[in-house]
Amino acid sequence: MRDGSGSRGVPAARTSSASTSPSAPPRPPIQRASVRGQILDALRAALVAGELAPGEVYSAPALGESFGVSATPVREAMQQLATEGAVEVVPNRGFRVVERGARELAELAEIRGLIEAPVMLRLARALPADDWEDLRPLAEETARAAAVGCRATYAEADRAFHRAILDLAGNEQLVRIADELHRRAQWPLGGSPTARARLELMADAAQHLALLDALSAQDLSAVEALLREHFVSM
Repeated sequence: MRDGSGSRGVPAARTSSASTSPSAPPRPPIQRASVRGQILDALRAALVAGELAPGEVYSAPALGESFGVSATPVREAMQQLATEGAVEVVPNRGFRVVERGARELAELAEIRGLIEAPVMLRLARALPADDWEDLRPLAEETARAAAVGCRATYAEADRAFHRAILDLAGNEQLVRIADELHRRAQWPLGGSPTARARLELMADAAQHLALLDALSAQDLSAVEALLREHFVSM
């Protein structure tokens, strides 16, 4: 979809393809309450799924039309995404999806490892096995989401699992900062090969289950090795 200025909405061909793919869940209807928050969630999911293509410019009116809402909540949501570094403002045209490189993803993974790994190792020394087993349903949910192969679905399950672990530390600021870094690390690279997506997600989910086993056993060397692999392989 193009508006009169040449900006792009979510392309009709891409939207049509996503709606027929078994790995892409149908877009939920937008409710009038908390429209901005729902649009923000929908745009974040579209970024993760690659429906909003890196380097492309999208206008708020065109996106609003595709969601069945006015341009105002879309523009507000896009401004939030701009503060998060996902898009950049293009005056008089709309918002361009930021093109990201492998180096940026590696830097984000390194920062996440520096924040999360020491906390998990400290918790591994202190918590009993039962506390870790309570998180197994979340780890198993990441495995189910990975099997579907939808990055947007997996992204939510992945962040929920990591948040649940960090919640055990009782530091709300830590959880908030780590979750924001995690969200930014989930935006895909421009031109990422989709054929590999499902295998990559399944490998990531398998690491979650192995990590829980090591945490339950208080096997600190295994926990450290798994965390190093987990963050480096992102």
